[in-house]
Amino acid sequence: MSAEEADKLWAAWTPGEFAERMAGVGVSWYVAAGWALDLFTGGGARAHSDLEIGVAREDFREIESVFAGWEWEVVGDGRVWAWPEEAGEHHQTWLREPESGLYRVDVFREPRHGDRWVCRRDSAVTLPYSELILRTEDGIPYSCPEVALLFKAKALRDKDSEDFRRVLPALNSDRRARLAEWLTRVHPGHPWIEQVA
Repeated sequence: MSAEEADKLWAAWTPGEFAERMAGVGVSWYVAAGWALDLFTGGGARAHSDLEIGVAREDFREIESVFAGWEWEVVGDGRVWAWPEEAGEHHQTWLREPESGLYRVDVFREPRHGDRWVCRRDSAVTLPYSELILRTEDGIPYSCPEVALLFKAKALRDKDSEDFRRVLPALNSDRRARLAEWLTRVHPGHPWIEQVA
């Protein structure tokens, strides 16, 4: 499936709409990627075509149970498989609404070690969940900005660079230092390193 084909099949929820559906679910989950950066800065800086959520791999089944009767699909390498056919190789899991056939949310099944999130690109990069997950005033959980930016650094699309420029002034020295360290490790020579160091 091409990116253009996929875009036509998305009608993503907002973080608030997803949070409403997750009320009462006991696992730790969080808004990821571009939406996480918007929640961190406190405003809707740009339109979002999708909604990414992070959860530990072993906790995904609890999220899956909330959407009984809906279709989950594993996505990667430009292909789509029925869940859980390719669950071991790919981390993205798209939820398709049965009535409309549209995708509503993309759940990242992430590695975890005990009470620590583990970066799927480099297992030496970890963070306690207590530092990974921040919350809006109304309680919506989202990933800290340095994690969201670390993943955005790989592709360096226009929207990723725009997000970086917008969020950079809001990062304190600790967040900048952590991001610089991670970028140096995961993406050596990345152009953002000098700007955050």
